[in-house]
Parts: sequence; C-alpha cells; structure tokens
Amino acid sequence: RSSPSVGLLKKLLDGFPISLAEFFAADLKPRPQIFFAANELVELAGGPVSYRQVSRDLTGKAMQILHEHYKPGADTGEQMLTHDAEEGGVIIRGRLEVTVGDQVRVLGPGDAYYFDSHTPHRFRNAGGEECEVVSANTPPSYCWQSARLRRCAVTREAPLGRE
Repeated sequence: RSSPSVGLLKKLLDGFPISLAEFFAADLKPRPQIFFAANELVELAGGPVSYRQVSRDLTGKAMQILHEHYKPGADTGEQMLTHDAEEGGVIIRGRLEVTVGDQVRVLGPGDAYYFDSHTPHRFRNAGGEECEVVSANTPPSYCWQSARLRRCAVTREAPLGRE
C-alpha cells in the first residue's frame, strides 16, 4: 500500500486543466440516468393491468412516464380515479376505452388522450387482445395498490411490497 502525497497529486494534476483546489471542490454527484433498458422499468403493478415506470426515483422530477399493458377485459376498477396531475397517453396496440367525466371514447393504435386528472377517469381494455399504452403525467402523482390506483404524495416511495 502507498499513500500518495498532496505534492504528487499536484504534479499529476499539472498535466490536466484543473487546479488542486478545483480537484477537491469537484462536485461528485452521480450523473442522472438517462437511458433505461426494458428490464430496468419499475413494475408498479402486476396482473391484468401492468404499469411499468421509467426511473425508480422520481425525487425532484416533474413527470412520470409509464409503459402500460391491459389484458383483455382488464380495467382500473369501477371507481373513477382522480389525482393531482395532467396526463396523456398514446395507444400503441389494442383498444382502450377511456372515460373522463361523462365522456367515453374507445381509442386504437395511434390514438391519444390528454386531460386534467382532477376529472374522474378510468381505463378499460375494450378489445380481445392486450392493449399497450405509453403515458405520462405531471407532476408524478400516482402509484398502484391492491388493484387500484391511489394518490401518492409523489411516487418517491417504493411500490408496496417492494423495497
């Protein structure tokens, strides 16, 4: 083992455009993750409705992005959902019945929705094949619990049953 001196460190740094003071003052925060492999998405739910969230930690984030899958006949429940956000999504495949307030529409591939999430809403797979959706809401405002969405302060907490 060796213990290099500050003098040796100074000599090494002379070859780089950084002073000794800058070296010790360097911000060593980890770089934020930018890219996420499919297996790095966080499963917030399992079963007939799957919500896979981009990024585990949404601390300080302004948006929550979800990759959603609805099995045939699956829905978010009879009770309409509300939370503090705006949300939108694009149907990738399948057919999704979207109810927002008193408006109901069945959307197919390439169709989209966007609304204020304070308005009561729900989602249901209205087709015979799995429905796939990519959605976002801002600010992050919901997570999954017991086959129902529930409002979270912000999804900074781990999904229930996971640490």
